[in-house]
Order: sequence, then C-alpha cells, then structure tokens
Amino acid sequence: MKQRAAVLGTGQTHHKAKRQDVSMAGLLREAIDRAMADAQVGWDDIDAVVIGKAPDLFEGVMMPELYLADALGATGKPLLRVHTAGSVGGSTSIVAASLVQSGEHRRVLTVAYEKQSESNAMWALSIPIPFNMPVGAGAGGYFAPHVRSYIRRSGAPEVVGAMVAAKDRRNGSLNPYAHLQQSDITVEQVQASQMLWDPIRYDETCPSSDGACAMVIGDEASGDAAAEGVAWIHATSMRTEPTTFAGRDQVNPQAGRDAATQLWRDAGITDPLSEVDAAEIYVPFSWFEPMWLENLGFTAEGEGWKLTESGETALGGQLPVNPSGGVLCSNPIGASGMLRMSEAAKQVMGKAGDYQVDSARKAVGHAYGGGSQYFALWLVGAEKPE
Repeated sequence: MKQRAAVLGTGQTHHKAKRQDVSMAGLLREAIDRAMADAQVGWDDIDAVVIGKAPDLFEGVMMPELYLADALGATGKPLLRVHTAGSVGGSTSIVAASLVQSGEHRRVLTVAYEKQSESNAMWALSIPIPFNMPVGAGAGGYFAPHVRSYIRRSGAPEVVGAMVAAKDRRNGSLNPYAHLQQSDITVEQVQASQMLWDPIRYDETCPSSDGACAMVIGDEASGDAAAEGVAWIHATSMRTEPTTFAGRDQVNPQAGRDAATQLWRDAGITDPLSEVDAAEIYVPFSWFEPMWLENLGFTAEGEGWKLTESGETALGGQLPVNPSGGVLCSNPIGASGMLRMSEAAKQVMGKAGDYQVDSARKAVGHAYGGGSQYFALWLVGAEKPE
C-alpha cells in the first residue's frame, strides 16, 4: 500500500533565452536553493536526489548527472537520472514521489533542467542517431500535421489556437519567473504573426529557454510537521506507447487516455471538469490545449475547443488552464514537465501569487514527450488523501 507523500516546497529559476550568468550547476542550484528554502529543510534532511534531463544532445553533455552530483548535494546519497524525452520533468517528479510513497526515503529532492542556449534542440532532433529515427523537421514540423488533423476532425475554428496563445502569454505576464512577458498581446496579433508550420504560427509556439525547477517531496510525517500548507499527492500515473504503429491515433493517443483514466480512478475523481480547480497542461503549441483537454477526459472528443473558445480555461473560468503561462511562456525542455507539476502544487499550497486560482483545492499537472508517446500526470490537493 502506498504511503502518503506531499510536496513540501518548490523552486524555479528565472527562465530566459540565455542564462549566461550561471553554469549548468549554478542554474540547478538556483532552483534547488529556492525549493529547499520553501520547504524549510537543509541538506541533512535530504535522503536521495532524482534528476531529470531531456536528450543529452540538447546541450551536448553526456550523462550530466555525473558531473553535477556534487552541486546537487548527492555526494554519498542515492542519485537517479530519469529521461523520457519532453515529459521527463513530469516522470522525474513521479519517480521521486514513488521513493517516498514506497517508504524507501523520508524526503527526496528532485530537479530537472535545460540550458538550451548551449546547443540547439532543433539540430539535436534532426541528426541521424544510430537505432533512432530522426525527426528531420524539429518538434513543430512533427506536430503540425497532428494539429491539422485535429482541426479537421473537430471542426474547430482557426481562431482557437490564437486564443490559447494570447491567454497563456497574458497569464505568463503575472508570473515573475516566466521567460516571455507579454501582458498586452492580443488574439489579432497572434493571428498576424508569421506562419511557421501550417497551421502553427510564430506566436502559437513555445520559446527556447534556459531554466530549472526543483521540489522537495516528503512523507506523511514531514507533511504534517510543515509550518505552511503542503501539496498532498493524491494520485500519479504514467503511460507509454511506441512512436509509430498501424492505426495509431496521434491526435488522441491511447497512452494519454489510459494515464488519465488511471489518475482519475486512483484519485476518486468521477467528473474531472467539475472536481479539478486548476490544470497545468503541457502545451508547447497552442492547439494542444483543446487536444489534451479531450485526451485527459475533461471534455468529450471533438469538444475541447469549445471549452477554450468559451473562455472557461482562462483565469476566472471553470477550469483555468496554465495560469502560470505554461510551456508557451517558458520552455526549458527538461524542466517543462516538472514546472507543470510544481505549478499545480503551488496552486493548492496557495503560493501562486498574482496568478493564484481562487479557492484552488485540487490541481492536475501533466507532461507529454517524444512523439506524443510518453505521458506523466499527478493530482495534488490541499487536503490529505483518504
């Protein structure tokens, strides 16, 4: 039987196109120090460290966890590295939580990062690698056909993508850590931006960011003893499927549906749309908001865009999606999934500042990666799960 676990503290860096003021180690410690201060713990309180990182070629440093061990405070302690492509920040969070839920450790430090300015993710995705299929077009070129297919299948009006982008960018302007700060961006400005991969426009895409995110996850006793509110982990879920197989639905992947089904079942959620107060969903291209709303079971298939178009995913709506600004405002790839988990935790801890959702008691964090094939989810709450 899983033991109860809680997020005791969170921390993240200021995300920018180039963080030339710090090394990789310094970038990580910026997030770690903030997380440990938020959790009010010292190094002696940390039993193990779990680090997440997207493909090593994104910076060109192989097995970075080895040379970062000292900066991570992992010397003499168990150190695990997790890698599941773009979803890695989410799966890293879940691996760290499982070490506490299993009773193996009392408090675990987890951190994920990317320093994209030191390499080029587009290049890393396009070069031929032994035993791997090169994307050849970068992430945008790969996902654009899925977006076109979604629009055709659902009948969604073309303005929906621009609405998501403008919403998330305005939300990001409330977040002091967000890379992009565009408080006055309009739907019309997004629609007028350059077309990159039809139908994805420039302002409907995520930036390339340097940044890191960290959390301290503790056991039930640690959560009970915390001086401030914690985010109790009600349920976690991960699923995977191959990139390509006959009949695969890349618009609404089976692995994502299965992960969500398990999450809601384990958390005792029967109607996610009415029972979840905030959602941090991995949306690197704006059209993925309605696509993932359907995949996660918040709406019926073909209906996600209607929730977006009605304004119900904005702050003050029925289900605020990405109140922090999400991946469309900050995208340090390895950390982007952990940021979704961390921001969900901040909402139920009441620590989201100017983008706090009123009376948020339950929030979901979501990450996906690869060719929409890796999925990681958790549901956190202000109250201890039964």
